[in-house]
Amino acid sequence: MKKTFKGIYLAIIILFLYMPIVTLMVLSFNEGKTMNAWVGFSLKWYKEMFENRIIMEALTNTLTIAFWAATVATIVGVTACIGLNAMKEKHRSVFMGLNNIPLLNADIVTGISLMLSFLLFGISLNYGTVLFAHITFCIPYVILSVMPKFRQLENHTYEAALDLGASPAYAFFKVVLPDIMPGIISGFLLSFTMSVDDFVITHFTRGVGINTISTLIYSQVRVGIRPTLYALSTIIFVAVLIVLIIVNVISNKKEETRHEKN
Repeated sequence: MKKTFKGIYLAIIILFLYMPIVTLMVLSFNEGKTMNAWVGFSLKWYKEMFENRIIMEALTNTLTIAFWAATVATIVGVTACIGLNAMKEKHRSVFMGLNNIPLLNADIVTGISLMLSFLLFGISLNYGTVLFAHITFCIPYVILSVMPKFRQLENHTYEAALDLGASPAYAFFKVVLPDIMPGIISGFLLSFTMSVDDFVITHFTRGVGINTISTLIYSQVRVGIRPTLYALSTIIFVAVLIVLIIVNVISNKKEETRHEKN
């Protein structure tokens, strides 16, 4: 009885989370524009999506900003973790507390603050300001993902590599980096996802003519969202799902290999 109840509860949660996404995916194949009736199966919204210059520009901006923001934030975040790991516990706790403030801070406060900072220094809002803003709010997520891996490290392996004649850089890349790699991957994927998903900060730091998927959808709400955006959302969801499956499979294989070696 208890197992049955747990199964029903889990099914309800999954249904609640994924039913809206499934509904959106189904509507992306509906030949009609209405959401109230199924007219017939069609791929015309996908064709129209790829032929729509505005949507393609927004998609390109979204993916390139997310990729470069996640890449730079990961590099900066890992470097920061190296410095934090070398600090005393008391000092590390202070900096980790400061790192957590942006995570708890409202996006609208961060967005307005960044916008005012750009305008104060005479920087016109454009693609670059959006990228810089995304890098800024992604770095704390990387630190939060990577720092626990540093805390789990066994320092004697790194020190042993140094004693055997390895340079600090060689010891880091051969000893430390493989152990913290799962945290780095998690931080990169989390940063990428947060960047793709962001609207508020992008809205306040973008210039005229710069659109991402979130700002494009917002601009179409008042006039009515076309099914082409349903098609785009479906493609993004499927792509993210495939990436997550691949990452999980690779991680599981690495864990199995590590257990076999041990």
